[in-house]
Amino acid sequence: MPFTFAGLSALLLVVFAGSLCIGRYAITPEDLLALVTGRADPASMEWTVFFTIRLPRMIAALLIGAALSVSGATYQSVFRNPLVSPDILGAAAGASFGAALAIFIGLDKIWLQALAFVFGLLGVGISYVIGVRFSGRMRDNTVTLVLCGMVITAIFSALISGVKLAADPYDELPAITFWLMGGLSYVTTDDILIMLAPLVLGGVLLFLMRFRLNVLSLSDEEISALGIDAGRSRGLVILFATLLTSGSVAVGGMIAWVGLIVPHIARLITGPDCRKLLPASLLIGAIFLTIVDDIARTLLSIELPLGVLTALVGAPMFLVLLARSGRVS
Repeated sequence: MPFTFAGLSALLLVVFAGSLCIGRYAITPEDLLALVTGRADPASMEWTVFFTIRLPRMIAALLIGAALSVSGATYQSVFRNPLVSPDILGAAAGASFGAALAIFIGLDKIWLQALAFVFGLLGVGISYVIGVRFSGRMRDNTVTLVLCGMVITAIFSALISGVKLAADPYDELPAITFWLMGGLSYVTTDDILIMLAPLVLGGVLLFLMRFRLNVLSLSDEEISALGIDAGRSRGLVILFATLLTSGSVAVGGMIAWVGLIVPHIARLITGPDCRKLLPASLLIGAIFLTIVDDIARTLLSIELPLGVLTALVGAPMFLVLLARSGRVS
């Protein structure tokens, strides 16, 4: 297994370095080495493209891919369901509504990201509170949580449709539609710094709770027999995973399938043990989204929306995994 993680880490470095070179303005390996070592001319085109456009974008792709994958693996473990994705409790729908509302009001980019992040947390918070209330106890019924998440997602989706209906069709509506399709075209260094805090916080805390994630895959009675408060532990894990999802959506928009397909690939390599599954999901997710973003910005003369491309790539890949395994595992 150490060799597996070493191989994935090496592959990630190769993919990341290659992604820094390719694009509409190609950067040679020699130029890349000069840029990294500080020997490049700051007034050169290579320096401008590398530090202001390509490097922030590649870092964002790496972080968002890793965050969505870890979040997806976490949700699948907590809900004991391999068909669960990071948006199951309304995080993505809530964040999308927050962003759409910010565009409609005419707020700056930083406030758009703030509203998206807050509404993502709010969506999951409402789902969890209602789910706990309906279950009648803190040791929450996961089915009730999923159903509440579906309701909250439907409500936020309806609100998004209402905002789009009221938006200016020549200015605001195209901006909302483009944002909802997902993409990293306008990511800057400031955006990375903004999303770094929730991503690092959520990721580190989830990794510290890797063993407890394994325990949460048991029934509530078995968890209680081990002396662990199932409801409290489940709530904390959901909160940390939501930080990853909301932080990613706030910067990259709606990027589908990453949090669903990557944990399946990682599970084929490591098995269901979250102590190995989470690191593998992190590495594979970063590799996956970086490659897909490379395709999105180089395949055609126009840039493809990243969320659309991840769905086009992820859905057939998911079918292949199902055919290979013979079942969802």
